[in-house]
This record gives sequence, C-alpha cells and structure tokens, in this order.
Amino acid sequence: MNKSNMSNSSNNSLDKTPDMQALGTQPRTHSRTDWERLDALSDAEIDTSDIPPLTEGEFARSEWRLPAALKPSLFPPDAPVMVEIAIDKETLAWFQSQGQDYQVQMRAALRLYAEVHQASD
Repeated sequence: MNKSNMSNSSNNSLDKTPDMQALGTQPRTHSRTDWERLDALSDAEIDTSDIPPLTEGEFARSEWRLPAALKPSLFPPDAPVMVEIAIDKETLAWFQSQGQDYQVQMRAALRLYAEVHQASD
C-alpha cells in the first residue's frame, strides 16, 4: 500500500502526486503519519482485523464509478452516433437483462455482424 491510497484521519488531504494534481487535489501541508514506515509494509503486515469482510451481496450491489475528472467527455470524436431504430421487445429485454451496459453490448453485436458480413462480400 502506498501513501497515495491512504489519508490521515486528522488531516484528510492527500499527498501530492501527478495523478492527484490532475484531479485538483491539494498537497498535504503537515502529517504525523510515518509514510516511510507505511510504504515499507507488505500487504501481509497490514492489520485489517477491524475491517469486516465484504459479503457477496455487497459486491453484487456495487458499481464502478469514475471520478468526474477522469470521465471521458460526453461526446468524444469517436463517440457512437445516436440513431433511433425499432427493435422487438424480446430482443431488447434480453440485452437489458445482460446488465447496465446493454447498449454497448448491442453496438458490439451489430459491429460483429457487420464485420462478418463485410468479410464475406
């Protein structure tokens, strides 16, 4: 574990690293934490006994989210083109049952179909 992953409970600002600068985080001005000692610890040496284990249910409810500063722009140059098409309810329901990124999966399926058929032309 390194100091960019940790914060001092008495001082919540984080150490200044290039990634933190990109996110606009201010450098820590003073800390009583012995960062060198912490950086030297192996994962096995870190006492996590006071942290309850996560359950499968908690993992199932979790979502991956990027900080706003790291999110891609809403319409990058290679963004998909928005179109409106009619799809039968059963097909749409199946893709939606595959997860929140069902539209990405639909685009991938259409791309694969097009690539296969372009190769056979």
